[in-house]
Amino acid sequence: MSIKPNILIVDDELQIRKILSLTLESNGYKVTMAENAEQALIAAATSHANLVILDLGLPDRDGLSLLKELRTWLTVPIIILSVRNSEEDIVTALDSGADDYITKPFNTSELLARIRVCLRKTQIPQEPVFTNAYLSIEFASHTVKRYDEEVKLTNTEYSLLLLFVKNIGKVLTHRYILKEIWGPGYVEHTQYLRVFVVQLRKKIEDENSDAKMIVTESGVGYRMQFLKEADN
Repeated sequence: MSIKPNILIVDDELQIRKILSLTLESNGYKVTMAENAEQALIAAATSHANLVILDLGLPDRDGLSLLKELRTWLTVPIIILSVRNSEEDIVTALDSGADDYITKPFNTSELLARIRVCLRKTQIPQEPVFTNAYLSIEFASHTVKRYDEEVKLTNTEYSLLLLFVKNIGKVLTHRYILKEIWGPGYVEHTQYLRVFVVQLRKKIEDENSDAKMIVTESGVGYRMQFLKEADN
């Protein structure tokens, strides 16, 4: 018998906790719940959660502060579920360690899809070859293939692709990508990044398919998705 993934729900609204609990348990997940930051810290340390769904508006402490503390020792995926929907709030949460961000009111099908992607990422074995639908990467030789045809990438394009692969399913902010690939001096050059993403998409994606491998999160950044898990 397979072990059910355990999801920790941190939300002060009883109705939200009930909806999430019913949805997750009916889809094969085990659920642990906390209604404030104090309970969340205890549950995160003792429940062996595989994923955390975190609201930012907690009664005893700001959820962003809790997120930052959790990220000092907790490595499992954290999905923010919040009414805060400004680009600034989303970017700040992602830069502080969140793996994904969903605004309330939310679509349960979308939430389940995001959970599957986050959990799948944690289960990816460190194999010499990465495969996502028609795309494959042989890490030792730096060989990238689309439909078994080799794709020639520049060093920067390859580094950008590896960053997406390493963080597949996670939303990466513009600032994070620019800092990781080009350095701290380029964190404001978002247009520069857009040009490289366009070039990379042309080389690795199937132009005849509506399903995009690299998804634009408007005003925030980008994420690579498993095409079979895509929900958008």
